Formats: sequence, structure tokens, C-alpha cells
Amino acid sequence: MQVGLMAPQGWKGEYDGWRADEAWRRTVDLAQQAEALGFESLWVFDHFHTVPEPTDEITFESFSVLTALAMATERVRLGHMVVCTGFRNPALTAKLSSTIDVISGGRFELGIGAGWKEEEWRAYGYGFPPLAERIDALGDHLEVIHAMFRPGRATYEGRYAQVRGAINEPKGLQQPRIPIIVGGNGERRIAGYAIKYGDELNYVFLDPDEIVERMASVRARCEAEGRDPATLRFSLYTKDEQMRDAGQARVDVMGRLAEIGLDRAVCFPTRWSPTIEAQAAFAEDCEKAGLTLIAPAVV
Repeated sequence: MQVGLMAPQGWKGEYDGWRADEAWRRTVDLAQQAEALGFESLWVFDHFHTVPEPTDEITFESFSVLTALAMATERVRLGHMVVCTGFRNPALTAKLSSTIDVISGGRFELGIGAGWKEEEWRAYGYGFPPLAERIDALGDHLEVIHAMFRPGRATYEGRYAQVRGAINEPKGLQQPRIPIIVGGNGERRIAGYAIKYGDELNYVFLDPDEIVERMASVRARCEAEGRDPATLRFSLYTKDEQMRDAGQARVDVMGRLAEIGLDRAVCFPTRWSPTIEAQAAFAEDCEKAGLTLIAPAVV
């Protein structure tokens, strides 16, 4: 199982009271340390206001953060947990993704979902459509993004998104295209989008036993719909509380996730303490759980 980390950006209060420049320096330091420790990937949230309550504290914008981290790192994969598709025209999302993929040397993965945080939608002037409409829009947006990633100009006419001869050059470095991660726990439509459009299905906060059942169900649907189940990966954004404290409990959680055949766990051990020491302690617990981190290259 691969292990990725959230890069602190302030959304969960980890930078409350910090100066913005000092917070950003810490984010870069932790990203570079994560790479040196051997973690597989770095991720950011796509939000504007802090959680659980909106406060006048730091929340760094996601695409900007990833672009900067692409220049500050060399190996780790980079992406979102996950893009709120309603915040951007999907053709623009594809364009941003393609450019970051080039900047990073082919390390970007597009995690994308329907969005949920109502107060920031309304505060930024997006309105807040009902859930069914947001999920409908995600389907159209995935169609547009696929079209933008394919060779040639993109054309698609949907209810919630359209492109007409849109040019997206460069399209990124990865072949056949930038990987797409569909994020969410919806068992019918979200999982269906992952089967149709995605390379990975990302769950949030689910327990291992439930993940086992869901993976089996999705794999059966893949077979029924003519997709090789082995081509769809599964990942989990873990519960923050389970990653807070070093020790055997955290070791056991990581070991159990690896045991069930999950492809990737994404964790936020620096949520409460964005420090070099906290991140190093998490690396030690991963190794105690039998997980192999990626050894740094020898120059």
C-alpha cells in the first residue's frame, strides 16, 4: 500500500495565528521532508474557508500550492483530495491540470468530486445546487475533462458543461493521460463515475471492513460493465483522529488498511502539529506497520 500525506495549508486550523509567509515556509519544509522520508505522494484540499467554522485564518488555494510544490519537490506524486468541481469550469480544470503535470515532470493526479461545503460555495457566489444536481454536473465535467485530455480539440455538449473545439496544449506528460481519481463515498453514482471515467476511487473516513465490502461490489460492477477490475485502484483519506498520536493504535490502523488490499492511504498526521518531528514520527509508525516507504535516491 502506498502512503500519501496531506500538505498543511491551513484549512483545518493548523495555521491559526501564523503569519502567512511563515506558514508557507513550513508547508514547503514539510513537503520536502515528506519526500525525503519516502512518502509516495502529497495532497491538498480544495477549499476557501476553514473547517468546521469559517474563520479569518489562512487557507492557501489548492492549485497554487500544488504548482509551487511541484517546483519544490522531485519525486512525490501530487494532487487534490479532491477538487470541488463546481468551483471551476471543467475545461479550465483540465488546463490547470495539464500545465501542472508538465511543471511537475509528469507527477500530477486529478482528484475530483462534487463538493459539499455549502457556506463557502455561497460566500464565493457559486450558489449551492441540490446534491443530485451537483452529482449530475460532476458527470458532465468528467466528460469535458476526458475530452480535453484526449488528442485533438475537445467538443462536448452537456446540460451543465460544454466545450466547442477547445484547444488544450500541452495535455500533460503522462500517457495515455493524467490519472483521474473520483472522490466520494456514494455507492451508486460516484462509484459509477469511477468505473466509467476514473483510474482510482477515493473513499473518505470509511472503516476497513466497509471498504472490503465496497471494493468487492465495485469490482463486480466493473466486470458487469466490461471493465477489467484490476484497472481500478482504491484509496482512502483516513480519519484524522486515528492519525493524531504516535503509537501502536496508529500502527494497527495502517497495518489493517494495508492488509485489506487498499492501494493508497492518504493521511494528515500534521493537522494538529505541523512539525518536522510529527511527520517523522508518522514515518516510523508506517514502517512499524510493515509498510515500505520509498528510499531516497542516492546521488
